Amino acid sequence: MSLQAKLSAVGLAFAVGLSPVGFQDALARAARPSPEQVSPEYVSPEHATELYFDAARSGRVDLLDGLIKAGMNPDERDPRGFSPLILAAYNGQVQAVDFLIAKGADPCATDPKGNNALMGVAFKGDSKVAERLLAEHCDVNAANKAGQTALMMAALFGRTDVVRLLIAHAANAALKDQAGNTAVDLARQQSNSEMVTLLGGG
Repeated sequence: MSLQAKLSAVGLAFAVGLSPVGFQDALARAARPSPEQVSPEYVSPEHATELYFDAARSGRVDLLDGLIKAGMNPDERDPRGFSPLILAAYNGQVQAVDFLIAKGADPCATDPKGNNALMGVAFKGDSKVAERLLAEHCDVNAANKAGQTALMMAALFGRTDVVRLLIAHAANAALKDQAGNTAVDLARQQSNSEMVTLLGGG
């Protein structure tokens, strides 16, 4: 079955709001079409990719499943270099994160600036998604191209619950970014005394 035929079935599924089972039926029909089954709906590869990333952002696991089965790469990148997993994590879609990891998506992958999913989650303060990502044993002290770690981002934005999680997973508060700031320095710059204490800064 060609990718074009599969994507035509994707178009049909989206057009009529098929369930996951109905989606698979549409794929099966596309593999052996008859004249009365020909659908005017067609999803181009470009549109399918756009739908794929929208599904990641909105946590539509059913659509992610159908699109991956139709041939989409779990580690596909959008024009900004974000993977579906990074987008799902940033938008708090823990079920989509879990699903994408199960489908082979790299939980440690980074965007063009060197930010991984955990860094985005630390910035947002979503402890549930952070906990799921930490279970994948990626380097908790990984730094982006500016030398910033997930702990620094959580400290800067006062994400106390995420900071506690990161420290429990051996995040290093003494690391410095390219500007020479530690997580404690960033907390001090925000006059966040509770965070400074939590990070062991006195």
